[in-house]
Amino acid sequence: MNTTEPALDELQVEQRGHALWLTINRPARRNAMSAEVLSGIERGLDRAQADDVIRAVVITGAGDKAFCSGADLSKGSTSFQPDMSRPHLGYANLLRRAWTCTVPMIARVNGHCLAGGMGLFGMAVAADHASFGLPEVKIGLFPAQVLSVLHHMIGPRLLAELCMTGEPIDAHQAGRIGLVNHVVPMAELDAKTEWLVARVVDKSPTANRRGKAMMRAAFDMSFEQAISFFESQIMSLPLTEDAREGRAAFIEKRPPRWTGR
Repeated sequence: MNTTEPALDELQVEQRGHALWLTINRPARRNAMSAEVLSGIERGLDRAQADDVIRAVVITGAGDKAFCSGADLSKGSTSFQPDMSRPHLGYANLLRRAWTCTVPMIARVNGHCLAGGMGLFGMAVAADHASFGLPEVKIGLFPAQVLSVLHHMIGPRLLAELCMTGEPIDAHQAGRIGLVNHVVPMAELDAKTEWLVARVVDKSPTANRRGKAMMRAAFDMSFEQAISFFESQIMSLPLTEDAREGRAAFIEKRPPRWTGR
């Protein structure tokens, strides 16, 4: 079942079957992030986490020019004017929420992906005209918050170059370094995104949910810590309903009927 909800002015929310689509709707600002966009995406992740029907979250931008250009630097915006009475920033809170979200996240990168926009995805499908960059040094800043995500994804030398030169890379280079999963012509972007979504949502939501949590937990572990952790996980996973159903379906040569439990 597909449902489109009354949208926030700056974020469109649509459920397409088992996927929740979140579209940044600020094309005139190159889909720059506002407080409304940040809080809207965070609420979308909360909804996905709480709803067993939702098995993937897709994040994209309106139009074909930009996926997300980072913080809104236009005149009158409140970017980089934090409320010092609060201990956390809105973008940092969104990254915290995305990091702990156990629902798979996929980006449909429809154009330029810059600055904080680089932290909004796990898996990604990019149009071949898209570019990726961290231009903060060009305005006297540094991509500090998004580094918490990118240092797990990109080799240190290339990451240093991106941060310290502010120069972008094209979609094909982003694919070669593993920043995105697939690069396709713009005309094929929707089909390829749906292809990837379909190959996520037809799998066990229990396995994917617990698996994403496992991968997150193991990022900073030593080998001995990681193998002991995964050893304990593989002993408990067969106790889930989905694992029992998956094995029964394999033996009976039929499609599995996932319950998400």
